[in-house]
Amino acid sequence: MNTTTRVKGRAQRARPRLRWIGLCVAGAVAACGGSGTARRASPASEPALRRGTTAVVPRRDIFPGAEWTTLDSLEVEGYERARFDTLRARVQAEGTSAMLVVAGGRVVFSYGDVARPTYLASARKSVVSMLYGRHVADGTVRLDETLAALGIDDLGGLLPVERTATVKDLLTARSGVYHPAANAGDASAMAPPRGSVRPGSYFLYNNWDFNALGTILEQATGADLYSLMERDLARPLGFQDWDRGIQPKRNDTGTSRYPAHHLVLSTRDMARLGYCMLRGGRWRDRQVVPAEWIARTTRLVTPAAEVARTSPFHSRLGYGYLWWVIDPAGPRGNIPDGGRADAWVGAYSATGSYGQYITVLPAIDVVVAHKVFAPPPPARQVGIDAYLDRILPLVVAATTPRAH
Repeated sequence: MNTTTRVKGRAQRARPRLRWIGLCVAGAVAACGGSGTARRASPASEPALRRGTTAVVPRRDIFPGAEWTTLDSLEVEGYERARFDTLRARVQAEGTSAMLVVAGGRVVFSYGDVARPTYLASARKSVVSMLYGRHVADGTVRLDETLAALGIDDLGGLLPVERTATVKDLLTARSGVYHPAANAGDASAMAPPRGSVRPGSYFLYNNWDFNALGTILEQATGADLYSLMERDLARPLGFQDWDRGIQPKRNDTGTSRYPAHHLVLSTRDMARLGYCMLRGGRWRDRQVVPAEWIARTTRLVTPAAEVARTSPFHSRLGYGYLWWVIDPAGPRGNIPDGGRADAWVGAYSATGSYGQYITVLPAIDVVVAHKVFAPPPPARQVGIDAYLDRILPLVVAATTPRAH
């Protein structure tokens, strides 16, 4: 399904350039891999001044307007169509529902119904990290504030040591709070005994932390999380398929006061989130998320080796502030890199059950948004191994021009 705008005129090639960052690919190619002449959107605005800088960076990035711009002429831009055909065959074989790949601000690959809003699963947590940025920067939220100071308790009571956990501890999944959560789907079965861990000292992928963060942000701002989502991200980034009325806040277990703030988004709107991250939180001439916050939250806090011991997920992934981060020290084994080891430098990703991913590959200027439609639970899932080891290397290979 082609949902992007094709604008006449030959596009000037946006050459991949090496930059530091993290993993959260988001890209998109035209539904049929593209054909015809290269086309681009209207010129983007100059970037706004970032906090602490004195001059505007002399670079003009491409941003989508009401629609994404599709790069039709892959060959003119130096890409090999056969590589995108290989990628398309792979995602079809894996059971992907929809995927968009954005390179240099333009869609280079599109698969499935990228306009259909569906459940984001745990990828929602990385979006909450984005929402925190503005409010941490302006002092509305203090990272060093404790649960006790915030008045955060739970059914049956938190232990005194648990109430010494800070907002930062929750954002990095190192709270040491092992109270039952409102929803399943975490590593709480591997949790140490309650009260045995000092906050900040131990990583556990624990939904209690993530759910409490939603309540803490609502409490600090005086606004519902979905109102914040609409005001701070959906409107500034020009979401095409945002519907506040279908966002589900749920408490599945009834064992906690803090519900899960689930999100329902389309693949192409997920790509806008990833592209905002790729551009350091900027959207045209507006700093939507502070650049310093993006740099901080996508930096490795918990190495992959520690994650493997306490919350096994993928051997290459460590953890930042609600973002999964490619750890350069993580074991690689025979995992393919798409022919470019440098492509993974600074990469980071949001991940969710069934196959929900927003991946940013700053080193090659690429974002990937990937979906498996749920609920109901799909017949097939695209797990992290399939995505990271089989799909993403093909994205890297396809978005590497022949001249490289």
